[in-house]
Amino acid sequence: MTILRHVRYLKAVVDHGSFTRAAQALHVSQPALSQQIKELEERVGAQLLDRSGRKIRATDLGTIYLQHAGRALAELEQAIRAVRDVEDLSTGTLRLGVTPSVASYFIGPVLQRFRKHCPGVTLSVRVSSQEAIEPALRDDELDLGIGFGDLPAEDIEATPLHEERPMLIVGKKHRVAGKAAVTAKELAQMPLAILDASFSTRRLVDHYLRSKHLRASIVVEANSIEALTDIVRHTDLATILPANVIRPGLVAIKLQPAMETRRAALLRRRHAYCSAATRAFIAIAQEMAAGFQ
Repeated sequence: MTILRHVRYLKAVVDHGSFTRAAQALHVSQPALSQQIKELEERVGAQLLDRSGRKIRATDLGTIYLQHAGRALAELEQAIRAVRDVEDLSTGTLRLGVTPSVASYFIGPVLQRFRKHCPGVTLSVRVSSQEAIEPALRDDELDLGIGFGDLPAEDIEATPLHEERPMLIVGKKHRVAGKAAVTAKELAQMPLAILDASFSTRRLVDHYLRSKHLRASIVVEANSIEALTDIVRHTDLATILPANVIRPGLVAIKLQPAMETRRAALLRRRHAYCSAATRAFIAIAQEMAAGFQ
């Protein structure tokens, strides 16, 4: 196990760019960490770290070593989880990544049912963009993601769940609350509170209006769906979000023409180990997604 400890230590130093911070993260002394890295370099017969700058980096040889040894380390840790996996779900862990829009309406009900069936499983939920979820799946930092299956990376497997259709969301007292539909031109003239450019929903809105040679009248930008729905509920502003996020006091109105739909999907690293907890979550998520069709 010594070589595996060496690999973990080397990766920590590279990730943190510092012996001090890596030692703190690993809960070992800095001299002990330095000695372990020195032993590894002697064993490999090459300098793996560039210590000349303010931030410690992997040398070219160190980068190559970590690419190969890191894969072996990930496989070993996956094997350890497989051995510890309890098929009766009396215990276990599940690391889940969820995109913000799906988190705002889907994750709560799914976890409610999952907790009822698997109360012994410990859950870790990370709300993040799909651009961050896919690398985390690839690096074995997450077991499962819930995002969109439109264009997953080649090594990411997408299992379709339900469709999300962006619609105009307004408060019940908004001047268009009683309308069945709003045109793109009407939308462009309407003051909006909208998600910022880090959200895929915002990019869909921008593309929708640009394709019709229109520009949105944006009054408020936010990085929180919950904040937007609260703003819209209490003001005369409108927003565009998936219809699934509707809360009491809000109304969803169709757009003419309709905006492009997106297919929510479960995301997994292709050929990754699938624990009993992961399999149980997938089954529950698929069952509940059927109610969103």
